[in-house]
Amino acid sequence: MRYYFILILAFCLFHSHAQFKSDEWNIVADSIDTTDYYGVTVANGMLGLLSSPEPLKTECVVLAGSYDKYGRGGVSNFLNGFNMLNTSLAVNGKTINRNNISDFKQCLNMKEAMHCSSFNYTDKAKVNYSYLALRQAPYCALLVIEIEALDDITIDVRNNQATPVSFRNGTKLYNEITRRHANIQLLSTEALSPTGKLKVCATSSFMFPEEVNMKPRVIHSTSNNDSHTMRFSRSIAKGEKYRFAVVGSTITSAHNPDPMNEAERLTIFASLEGIDRLLSIHKSKWNELWQSDIIIDGDNQAQQDVHNMIYHLYSFVREGSRLSISPMGLSGLGYNGHIFWDADTWIFPALLMLQPKLAKSLIDYRSDRLKAAKQNAYEHGYAGAMYPWESAETGFEETPVWALAGTFEHHISACVGNAAWLYYKATQDLEWLRNEGYPIIAATADFWISRSERGDDGKFHIRNVVAADEYAENVDDNAYTNGAAKINMLAAYAASKLLKISPNESWKTVADNLAFLKLDDGTTGEHASYNGQKIKQADVNLLAYPLALITDKAQILKDLEYYQEKVPVKNTPAMTQAIFSLLYSRLGQSDKAYYYFCDAYIPNRNKPFGVIAETKGGTNPYFITGAGGVLQTIMMGFCGLEITDKGITQIKSTIPSNWKSITLKGIGLKSQQFQAVNH
Repeated sequence: MRYYFILILAFCLFHSHAQFKSDEWNIVADSIDTTDYYGVTVANGMLGLLSSPEPLKTECVVLAGSYDKYGRGGVSNFLNGFNMLNTSLAVNGKTINRNNISDFKQCLNMKEAMHCSSFNYTDKAKVNYSYLALRQAPYCALLVIEIEALDDITIDVRNNQATPVSFRNGTKLYNEITRRHANIQLLSTEALSPTGKLKVCATSSFMFPEEVNMKPRVIHSTSNNDSHTMRFSRSIAKGEKYRFAVVGSTITSAHNPDPMNEAERLTIFASLEGIDRLLSIHKSKWNELWQSDIIIDGDNQAQQDVHNMIYHLYSFVREGSRLSISPMGLSGLGYNGHIFWDADTWIFPALLMLQPKLAKSLIDYRSDRLKAAKQNAYEHGYAGAMYPWESAETGFEETPVWALAGTFEHHISACVGNAAWLYYKATQDLEWLRNEGYPIIAATADFWISRSERGDDGKFHIRNVVAADEYAENVDDNAYTNGAAKINMLAAYAASKLLKISPNESWKTVADNLAFLKLDDGTTGEHASYNGQKIKQADVNLLAYPLALITDKAQILKDLEYYQEKVPVKNTPAMTQAIFSLLYSRLGQSDKAYYYFCDAYIPNRNKPFGVIAETKGGTNPYFITGAGGVLQTIMMGFCGLEITDKGITQIKSTIPSNWKSITLKGIGLKSQQFQAVNH
C-alpha cells in the first residue's frame, strides 16, 4: 500500500503540472480514436445526447423519466430514444465520413454546455458544428452546422429518423406548415415502447437563414420500414459561409398525454425562435448556473476536472422536474436509469451546496413516492416507509430479484430521510419542513422503530441487512445502517420539536441505544460477524462523515488507517477514496488528503473527455456518484463546509499543499462565498 501511495502521489503532482492543452472550460480532443473513445454527454436535466466519434452524429439519446420493462434484469429500464439530430452531409455527391475528412477535432464547452466539432473535407470545405440540449426547453435539442466553401461546391444534407430496434408499431409522419412569414417542415416518428406501455415521439426540422421564399426545397423520403429522411441541396460559392441548423424534440406519454402533437408543437416553437435566440437563451441559463462554482488557484488540470464534474452535475437534473439522478445520470442506460442511495447520499449534498433549487427535485422525487415506500414497508411487515434500493417511475422495488441488495439493503430509507433533514438544515425553510420534509423524515424513522429489535444486552439491534459495504450480505448491526438509522430517528425527533408536534418518544429511545461494535484493537467494527475481510467500499468511515457520529479525531484516524487497507486497489466504486480524502483533510493531513483526492477519480477517467467510470479502469461512464463524492471532498473536506442546525458554516480544514486557494461562490440559497487558503 505504501508503494502504491507513493506512485499515485507522484502521478498526481505530475498531473497537476502537466502541459495544459485545453483550458478550465474547454476539453479539446484533437485526435479522435474510435477504438479508445468514450462519449461525453450534453444534457439539460431531461434530455441527454451522447457524443459520437463519427462526424455529425450523436451516439444515443436518453430522456429522463421514461422507463419500460424490457431487456436487462426483468425490471424497468431507461429507454434508448429517438436520435432525431442524426445528420449526414455530402459534398459534390460524396458523403462525408471518418475516412475522408482531416483535422477532425471535438470540444466539450462546459461553460455553455455545447459539444463543438470541426473538420476539413479535402480542399473543398471546412465544417464546424455544435449540438446541445437546450436548457430552456427540456425536450428540445439543437444541431448547428456552418460550412465554409473553399471552392464552388454543392452540398446535400439529410436528417434521418430511425425507430429504435426495441420499439414497435413505428409510424412515420411528414408535415409542412406554410405561412407568409414561415415555412416549416416536420419530420416526425412515433412508436410504442417495447411492452407498449409508452408512446414515444420525435420531431425534427431544418432551420434556414434565408427568407421564406428563398429557402432550399426540402424533400421527404422513406428509405425502409424503420426510418425516413428529409433532405435539401444547396450550392455554396467559394469563400461563402453557410449556416443552418436541425432542431428536434422528443417526448413520451410519461411526460405528456399527447406526445406526438406536443413534439411537433415544441419543434415549431423552437424553429420560430430562431438559431441565435435559442443559443442566446441557452447560454444565459448556463451562465446563471455557473454563478455557483468552485475556483481552484494553483492547479489548472484539477480546475478543469472539477468543472467537468460540476458540469455533469448541473446537466443531469433540472429545477422543478421532480426527478432524481441515476448513478450514470443521462449519459446512457447504465444501472437501468434507476435511483439508488447514490442520489441521496453522494450527489445530493454537493448539489445542495451549489444549486439548492436543483437539489430540491431529488427530494421531490422521494416525496412523490412516499406512498409506495409505505406500501413496501407494509408488504415486508414493517411500519413507516421503506424506500426501495432501486427506484424508477413508480417508487416500488426495481432491483433484479437475484440481487440481495433489493431485499436487504435497507439503509436507503435512512438516506432518504436524512437528505430531507439536510435540505431543511441548509435552507431553514420551516414551511417546507412542515408540508414536505417531515412526512418523509417521520415515516422513515417509524420504519426503523419496527426494524430494530431489543436484545438481551439491552441494546437495539438491526439484523439481517446488506451493508453499505455490499460484500457484507445478511449481516447484523452494520455500522453504516445503524448509524444512518440513528441520525434518521434523531432528525425526526428534532423536527417534531421544531414543528411543535408531539414526537414518537421511541425515536430517541431506540436511537440512543442502537448497537455499535468494536474490534479487539478498538477499531469500530463494520458488523457483528466482521473479522478483517476486504470491503467493497467505505462503511465504518461514513460514521465520521457524513453522519458525524464519530467525532474523536483519534478514533477517526484509527478507523481510517484500518479500513483504507481493506479496500482493493481495483474494482470498487469511486466514492470511498473521496471520503478518505475528506476525513484526512479535516484531520490536517494534506498529503494523504490530496493522494486520495486524486485516487478518487484520476484512475477512473476515460479518453478523450475525461469522463469518469465507476471503477479504476472502468468503461461505464459517466459516474456522477463518484463526481458527487469528489465535490463533497472539496467543499466539505478541503474547505470545511458544514451544514448545521443554523445553516451552512465553515470549520477549519486543510487544502492540498500544492494549491494556492479554493474559492466557493454562490453557495446555498443565500449565494454565500467561502475561501480556503494555503498560508
